Amino acid sequence: MRHGKKVNHLSRQSGHRKSMLANMACSLIEHKRINTTVAKAKALKVFVEPLITKSKEDSTHNRRIVFSYLRNKYAVTELFRDVAAKVGDRPGGYTRIIKLGNRLGDNADMAMIELVDFNELYNGGKKEEKKVKSRRGGKAKKAETAAPAVETAPEAPQSSTEETTENAE
Repeated sequence: MRHGKKVNHLSRQSGHRKSMLANMACSLIEHKRINTTVAKAKALKVFVEPLITKSKEDSTHNRRIVFSYLRNKYAVTELFRDVAAKVGDRPGGYTRIIKLGNRLGDNADMAMIELVDFNELYNGGKKEEKKVKSRRGGKAKKAETAAPAVETAPEAPQSSTEETTENAE
């Protein structure tokens, strides 16, 4: 039974667990993604997401609070400078856990935890936009929109010359 068990102890004493999570959080902030076990990834998600939320508002107080958890001034600087700029409009859910399978040596469940806004594969290097798709193919629309765009550029100078010739007559 897990009555009242809010923290996964990860088979470690509290000092070792806090240091391990702080080091993993610094690595996540620096490299934007890390590979670890599923249990550690879930514990790291709970540890690092409140810190990312604190980094949205850049104040001395918030920097000191985050530094007390991370204990690495380079990670704090990176978090408040680069990461906070990317996640500024996101209301939460800054990390993603992707399960990778089992480790070869001890068959442990492995996972990759990454910062959501720094993965170009899933969001294509830009913000995701919801697109409405119809049931019919979209090839004809692309061809139609490309053709008028090419024609509009040469017409603009011709229309201005026609107006000048009409004014001259």
